[in-house]
Amino acid sequence: MDLNNENLKIAIQKKGRLSQPSGELLKAVGIEFDSSDGRLFARCRSYPLDILFLRDDDIPEYVQDGVTDLGIVGLNVVEEKGAKVSKLDFLGYGECELCVAVPKQGEMHSVFDLRGKRIATSYPRVLGKFLADRGLDARIIEISGSVEIAPGLDVADAICDLVSTGSTLRIHDLVPIEVVLKSEAVLIANQNSIADTRKSELIERLRTRLLSHLQAKRTKYVMMNAPEGALATIKEILPGMKSPTILPLAEKGMIAVHTAVPEEVFWDVIERLKGAGATDLLVVPVEKMVV
Repeated sequence: MDLNNENLKIAIQKKGRLSQPSGELLKAVGIEFDSSDGRLFARCRSYPLDILFLRDDDIPEYVQDGVTDLGIVGLNVVEEKGAKVSKLDFLGYGECELCVAVPKQGEMHSVFDLRGKRIATSYPRVLGKFLADRGLDARIIEISGSVEIAPGLDVADAICDLVSTGSTLRIHDLVPIEVVLKSEAVLIANQNSIADTRKSELIERLRTRLLSHLQAKRTKYVMMNAPEGALATIKEILPGMKSPTILPLAEKGMIAVHTAVPEEVFWDVIERLKGAGATDLLVVPVEKMVV
């Protein structure tokens, strides 16, 4: 494994919930590389980039120390490690919440009931800051895994752990009472790499690819027919690009309107467009969107 070259270096999770989507994201933006379960390093064929496959807990420190220029890791790990890195972009996958949870049948219903209590967690740094910011005096019990069983074993009175679907909490008769941190996959960078002219250019080129792909996934391309007199109303409804594309139709007084609509407001916009007189709406996915 030769890392002593001029290529940009990025670390992604070797195994875990961010491993597959991170690899798929890189491949989706034209980064070609070979991967396998046992591989720790891959050299890309289509971009001056080397990929390191690491434990997620190691990624922030590898980026901080300059072993790798970039990393894709959960925000929860970045905050817990306290590494001195630059958070560049949130990547829109791996969403979860670091929550305080308590026994369902207990007497604790808010974080202010935690005073003097024991809280088991794998995130003592993040939890400690959360409690300090609220002036709450509680004892933090650091546990490396299976945090949810701590109350049942009388090791702790409450827990602070990552929650995705909440099924693990329900199995152990726990309920969340407070969100400590909302997390998702984030692109982080070594601060010296950002300051380096050559590496900074490569980083920005890669970010352009990543953000264009992510923006496209959150966007639908909409084509519709409408009466020419409805154009002003339609333009007010559309939240997409700076100005829609307007084309005349063979039928007098009718126009075609093409635009991009963000996924999160798509159905609301479509319903309002129909109400404004739009017909024959055609919706297609966007492959790439460079802005």
